[in-house]
Amino acid sequence: MKKLECIIRPFKLEEVKEALNEVGVRGMTVSEIRGFGRSRGHTELYRGSEYAIEFVPKIKLEIVVPEENLDAITDAIQKSASTGKIGDGKIFVKPVDEIIRIRTGERGPAAI
Repeated sequence: MKKLECIIRPFKLEEVKEALNEVGVRGMTVSEIRGFGRSRGHTELYRGSEYAIEFVPKIKLEIVVPEENLDAITDAIQKSASTGKIGDGKIFVKPVDEIIRIRTGERGPAAI
């Protein structure tokens, strides 16, 4: 099993959610976050004054998936979240040693 941590643009959330539903992902955790990458934020104009936005609003998705579905799921995320511009985000893939469903005690892939 693998855990995907995906940083995407906020307006892409619905599109990514639909793409994940099509490849069989039924659950995820979504968090509103702020951060910056290579671009170090940007500047905006407000009431005639320019100011720096250092931490850009993003969405973080956390999804645990079976390893055999990993390529299809990461491809779906990449295609649906992409705008082709700097700041589209990242997908981090981490190993998951064990999952336990609290309610039933199920373990492993059955607990996803």
